[in-house]
Amino acid sequence: MERVILIKYGELTTKKGNRNFFVNLLYKSILNKLSGYNVKISKDISRMYIEFDEKDLEQILKRVNNIFGIHEYLVAYKIKTDEEEIKNNVLEIVKKEKFKTFKVETKRSYKEFPIKSQDFSRQLGGLILKNIGDIKVDVHNPDLLVNVEIREKYTYIYTNYYYGLGGYPNNTLGKAMLMLSGGIDSPVAAYLAMKRGVHIEALYFEAIPHTSINARNKVIELCKKLSVYTSSIKLHIVPFTELQEMIYKEADQDYVITIMRRMMYRITERMAKRRKCLSIVNGESIGQVASQTLTSMNVINSVTNMPVIRPVACLDKLEIMEIARKIDTYDISILPYEDCCTVFVPKHPVINPKLNICEEIESRFDYKDLINNALKNIKTITISEKEKSEFDELL
Repeated sequence: MERVILIKYGELTTKKGNRNFFVNLLYKSILNKLSGYNVKISKDISRMYIEFDEKDLEQILKRVNNIFGIHEYLVAYKIKTDEEEIKNNVLEIVKKEKFKTFKVETKRSYKEFPIKSQDFSRQLGGLILKNIGDIKVDVHNPDLLVNVEIREKYTYIYTNYYYGLGGYPNNTLGKAMLMLSGGIDSPVAAYLAMKRGVHIEALYFEAIPHTSINARNKVIELCKKLSVYTSSIKLHIVPFTELQEMIYKEADQDYVITIMRRMMYRITERMAKRRKCLSIVNGESIGQVASQTLTSMNVINSVTNMPVIRPVACLDKLEIMEIARKIDTYDISILPYEDCCTVFVPKHPVINPKLNICEEIESRFDYKDLINNALKNIKTITISEKEKSEFDELL
């Protein structure tokens, strides 16, 4: 019996007239993630089918598990749509399983098949009971659920399925610039944005010698973890030392973080427009730190008109940490290497900053020229899940 991986779309099936657009993007995403494997992928309006070499099955399933846009996936036996063929093969498939209770569920999308779904389920159930001893039917909570999907040419039989990541395929809804620190929150924000079909490029602010090479490498490792959900991620490294030192020199101490964040937003907006991004994404969570009170976020956000997406804004820290563990970024994020956002934190940062005070502080130095210099000297690394990343430019 031939086996295939069967993909179920889930949310994509709600898109009505735009369904083909989403399905075609999912097809391209799967094709890209499975490049290098001997696979053949076909699709219809409600399912996608992957033919594969048995020796590659485990690795292929690992890759499929990391593709956004998939609601469920499973390994199914592909049988010719014929009553006797189906009955014979169902029995062979079930004999391989260990169970005490079972249920057969038939879906008959090919309506010309002569037996109705419920009737065929009863026939198959009777066949199994007759040929396998010491078992019984349980329609509510069976040990084994035997699924039979009858289509025009082929019937698909399976007993297990896995939940996919859901969401939309990569790059369905355009590109955004991620403000990526080495902390827990921003990688989680990136993951959640990518789940909604947003392609991510990342911007990291470093202030060597105040921040270390280890802090940069930490961010690169975070990008590698995130890249398993896409083909690759461009990481733009911003030299922030000169600007950060000037802020620390000129700003009132309680306003240092507020002014620094306003500068970061200005740079991120400029870089986002340069890279044709449609929005900014960051890991801000309401009330988590002084710069993330609603008052602070309002004053900081006032320097840009670009939409800012905050996927973790309404999650508490424990919820964010749970997702970080799930996507395997948590252990990297807690490594003790400080970034720009933590290295110069004052003892008592302002939690309700005033816009007029920020503007007065910023008038004390030529921040526009410093921003231009930072943008001029940005370095970019292209990071993929492969062992060796491709580097556009090394620092």
